[in-house]
Amino acid sequence: MEGNCFRKRSVLFVTLLLAIAASLVEGQGTRVGFYSSTCPRAESIVRSTVQSHFRSDPTVAPGLLRMHFHDCFVQGCDASILIDGPNTEKTAPPNLLLRGYEVIDDAKTQLEAACPGVVSCADILALAARDSVVLTSGASWAVPTGRRDGIVSQASDTVNLPGFRDSVDVQKQKFAAKGLNTQDLVALVGGHTIGTTACQFFRYRLYNFTTTGNGADSSISAAFVSQLQALCPQNGDGSRRIGLDTGSANRFDNSFFANLRDGKGILESDQKLWTDSSTRTLVQRFLGIRGLLGLTFNVEFGRSMVKMSNIEVKTGTVGEIRKVCSKVN
Repeated sequence: MEGNCFRKRSVLFVTLLLAIAASLVEGQGTRVGFYSSTCPRAESIVRSTVQSHFRSDPTVAPGLLRMHFHDCFVQGCDASILIDGPNTEKTAPPNLLLRGYEVIDDAKTQLEAACPGVVSCADILALAARDSVVLTSGASWAVPTGRRDGIVSQASDTVNLPGFRDSVDVQKQKFAAKGLNTQDLVALVGGHTIGTTACQFFRYRLYNFTTTGNGADSSISAAFVSQLQALCPQNGDGSRRIGLDTGSANRFDNSFFANLRDGKGILESDQKLWTDSSTRTLVQRFLGIRGLLGLTFNVEFGRSMVKMSNIEVKTGTVGEIRKVCSKVN
């Protein structure tokens, strides 16, 4: 009898440890299924809203994914990116071209009708980012929820966002400051497998980048330079948009990494993941290069997204549940 009781206590203790470990992995205060009793349709409402907008405008998918990323790197994942007003994050240069705000607003309106004051804008954004990946043929992952919304949004805080000219060392520093390692960095930058960027953010690599040769960045494939120059003439329209993953800009897959290998990275910071030896091995592993232990991009991307989505989250009584995502209560 005593032996059975001991075994039961041991099993209970191990179960408790596993539960604690799982909660630590997900993030303090967030958990999968947070709204299962308070708003059981929360995830399905967000999903159907994203699907509806995606059908009429597929560009909202990469837009929502970028928005979640830009939100989490500033003040944590608290929907501070959504707040309107002068000198808010939304008005800062790195965020001026973000898109998809109307999707979040639409989902919030529906959720307020179904479950008033329950679902945070921060959680809507985290769920919408996942649903966007699924809609572009990526794999799904369980999103821990329970975030609350922040009440501070300052344009000046966006200096911490990774930039398109950043070296790998600077990128590593910015990610490490948020608790993300080098593998997370490479996986999350791989989100550039969907979406576009404007000529103004990479055209400098095509002309007068060097003082010798054709003046282009030598890390770009020579044949690809001429293709990009045709798309983005030196004095042409800087707002013209080009796919970040040439040949597969609308599909979530690992071809982005193949393009880096082939010298077809559009942004300077992206291409450096191949030219820098410290990140090249990870790019190769995502490509399944023979002789290296492979990494499944879809799986690792989901894991890194869960880590990123728990950066400095506000839970419990911190922050608020906004009634309207674009303004504090």
